[in-house]
Amino acid sequence: MSGLLDFLQAKRSAAAPVMRVRVEIAKGSTPRETGVFMLVSAQDCAGTIGGGRLEWEAIRMAREALARHAAMDNIAIPLGPSIGQCCGGHVTLSLTPVDAAVTAQIEAAEAEARKAQPYVIVFGAGHVGRALVAALGLLPFQVRWVDEREDEFKIGKPANHVEVVVAEQALAEVRRAPPGSAFVVLTHSHSLDALIVSAVLDRGDFAYLGLIGSKSKRKTFEHALRESGYTRAQLARLTCPIGGAQVHDKRPEIIAAMTAAEIIEVLSKQQQAADERQHTQRAL
Repeated sequence: MSGLLDFLQAKRSAAAPVMRVRVEIAKGSTPRETGVFMLVSAQDCAGTIGGGRLEWEAIRMAREALARHAAMDNIAIPLGPSIGQCCGGHVTLSLTPVDAAVTAQIEAAEAEARKAQPYVIVFGAGHVGRALVAALGLLPFQVRWVDEREDEFKIGKPANHVEVVVAEQALAEVRRAPPGSAFVVLTHSHSLDALIVSAVLDRGDFAYLGLIGSKSKRKTFEHALRESGYTRAQLARLTCPIGGAQVHDKRPEIIAAMTAAEIIEVLSKQQQAADERQHTQRAL
């Protein structure tokens, strides 16, 4: 359940009214795109339409509308000097009281967005694994966290949408992942790491394959994989060490942050390429 749905559920339990603030039109340079929305109650809010003075004004208007039990449409806001923002674009907002019908719309939209989120499968629940899952839990990914050691998962509770998988057969998790997934391998066993890496390379349809370790570990793995028949082109798709070479800091939280950034970059490029293909197909 996303933060928006958690917010709705809490407000429904408290019988507190909620207003949906939605960007109906976004033109030019704007902080968010058409269709995004936030939820506003008399005390707090969830989600964002971009922050800044735009959002501050939207929250103010939403609370005034809540007090009147009224909806508002076609609220035109230029993002210029008049509201102290320099984006230069223009947005049109709608304010809609959240009733059962709007709740159903939000739940359906969240379910569709969830289906479209890419998969990230993290193998290993050690220090870096826990830090990485904590970082990924804030991002719009479907995360599966795999380890055979059930006790390791008890050290830190992941975000609600992170699926914990206690499994001795890690290779089954490789096989069940959808095409275009990201895999991060950081188990407690080099031999298990090697099996997982080989299985992902055999699939070939992955977006990202990261392996924790040093440059010397990469050389060792590359040698063994070449001996097993893997090509240089295949090995070039293996990211090891993970987290890049720009920051020389081995703390788990730093490695996790840098690795999450790598995954975001790769998956964003994959989504952009897919969008461009769809645009080309529609144009034909």
